[in-house]
Amino acid sequence: MTRRRREAGIFWSVGLTVVILDASTKLLAVAFLSPQRMQHPVIGDTLRWTLVYNPGAAFGLHLGEHSRWIFTLLTLGALAILWRLYANSHRGERLRALAVALVAGGAVGNLIDRLRSPLGVVDFIDAGIGGARWPTFNVADMAVSVGALLLAYVLWMEEEPAALPSAAATLQAAGDYPTPPAPVPAEHAEPR
Repeated sequence: MTRRRREAGIFWSVGLTVVILDASTKLLAVAFLSPQRMQHPVIGDTLRWTLVYNPGAAFGLHLGEHSRWIFTLLTLGALAILWRLYANSHRGERLRALAVALVAGGAVGNLIDRLRSPLGVVDFIDAGIGGARWPTFNVADMAVSVGALLLAYVLWMEEEPAALPSAAATLQAAGDYPTPPAPVPAEHAEPR
């Protein structure tokens, strides 16, 4: 298998796995956790299954009656950017392919919900302690979050090596960075 095929294998298999897991768990949540907002303890009060429909975006962000279509357009724009990040990757950038696949798979999972129902995105994972709760989320949200963190790391690591030589040259030019001593020719070296 060529290197480029490996990245494609990672991208498509991870992206499709996220979409399938997300859709499957949402179908199960709707089937078994109705009605909305009824709490089903999994690990005491720390982890519960609680079905809710989110017509907005992450953290309950809502933009009025047109939220569904605004977030649909924003998601399509984000997917275009993610596709470009993947298409512009180089051979051997498997971590980048994984990160983009996680974010894209999660975005597609929530986009399917947004297009399928005017109720919004199905969320059901309810985590926290007592009244201090994280906003209810789903598998797609987890993939987007993990993928975004991983993508930020990958992009930062791609920039870091390129920045180091120019930063060193700038510091040397400013006189703040010691220049390594020039090698002494063998005929001028002191005897040992």
